[in-house]
Amino acid sequence: MQRDSLDFKTLAVGKLFTKQFFPALLGMISAALFTVVDGIFVGRGIGSDALAAVNIAAPIAMISAGIGLMFGMGGGILSSINLSRGKPKVANINVTQATSVLLIFVLIMTLLLTLFPHKAATLCGSDDYLLPMAVEYLFWFALSIPFLVLTVSLPFFVRQTNPNYAMWAMLIATVINIVLDYIFIFIFEWGLFGAAVATGIGEAVGAIMLFVYLLYPSVMVRFAKLKMSSKSILLTMRNTWYILKLGISSCLSEITLAIMAITGNYVFMHHLGADGVAAYSIICYLFPIIFMVFNAMVQSAQPIISYNYGCGQMERSNQATRLSLTYAIVFGLFITALFSFYANGIVSLFLPEKTGNAWEYAAFGLPLFAIDYVFFGINIITIGYYTSIERVKRAIGLTILRGILPVLFFFCLPLWFGVTGIWLSVATGDFATTVIIVILLLKDKAYTYGRADKQNQEILQAE
Repeated sequence: MQRDSLDFKTLAVGKLFTKQFFPALLGMISAALFTVVDGIFVGRGIGSDALAAVNIAAPIAMISAGIGLMFGMGGGILSSINLSRGKPKVANINVTQATSVLLIFVLIMTLLLTLFPHKAATLCGSDDYLLPMAVEYLFWFALSIPFLVLTVSLPFFVRQTNPNYAMWAMLIATVINIVLDYIFIFIFEWGLFGAAVATGIGEAVGAIMLFVYLLYPSVMVRFAKLKMSSKSILLTMRNTWYILKLGISSCLSEITLAIMAITGNYVFMHHLGADGVAAYSIICYLFPIIFMVFNAMVQSAQPIISYNYGCGQMERSNQATRLSLTYAIVFGLFITALFSFYANGIVSLFLPEKTGNAWEYAAFGLPLFAIDYVFFGINIITIGYYTSIERVKRAIGLTILRGILPVLFFFCLPLWFGVTGIWLSVATGDFATTVIIVILLLKDKAYTYGRADKQNQEILQAE
């Protein structure tokens, strides 16, 4: 499928969004299921302590995904803008530069984690009791991080020409992970090692499928050969900086989730012990699914917004934003209701029903935490919009804000409302951010934003 099969300039925005959204949604949910399936099999097959230990490694996974999002989102926006301006060669160079620098970065990160897993687990909130299990999982999981970041970043490029292929790559990888999780944990009884290896193999299959697709010369958005001259290296550094600038808000979104997980680990450990961390881990397993659905909305709107922004059709960009916000609010309300009315059943997916304090804590806290999802969705969509039209400072400011506020409330609300306050901390922080966003939207006259920021600014290129 070529780029011109999706006419981002003239095709109805609603139709464009739908064509992008459902493949993106299935792909994103498949990616999130890597984490959820691990949680279900670990909780059922190994126990609540192992579930808590895996959650200690969750911030590492979130930060890794954030790095992938940063390069994928930034490279996707820049390549979309260059395509809209009739520069496919430059767009392909942007894709190649983003992927090359990303791989160098994560290989260094993987090396550090495999050398210092004890230090990493301690920094993520592990106590002495959980440390051996957390280290075991973290070491083997670290080896799969290069594949993880590729499965997060490459869909941004593949989806520009073939959203269905990106979806199938993730679906196949997820099915492999589910099958191997069952075999390694329940049949081979490999424990946390088996869970980590199953995830790594699944991620590797997805990453290889996406990578190979971008090698085909018949694909419009693909890898290009980079020159190794000093001039080319300097241009790569310049473009990489601009890609990072465009994608930093996506990375910060994942980092804020990691900070939320780390802070929650510490707070729950302090107030409720290992059972509290196990209960909180269920939230951390479910949250990526919610995030990925909202992320699918962002990724579906992003090429529409960026392409039309690049050719000066801001009203079409705003239509895509309004549509994605509507989807986000409806979905957020649905999930809040679902988690409120079926909390017991959802918790029982991870832990046998009513088998201890961890189950009781989670069943109590899940409906309270679910209040967050509408506000979270509004925040993510709006930040994605600002990023797609190069209003980077505003996107970064809002992302940092929604990262700081939940942490503050994690420490303040328990003083006033006890354990209930812990569960409401994230929702309170996201609600406060939403209020600020609404004020900004009203100031910008509800999605018109007047004029595009620096519409004619020079886009960094490397030809």
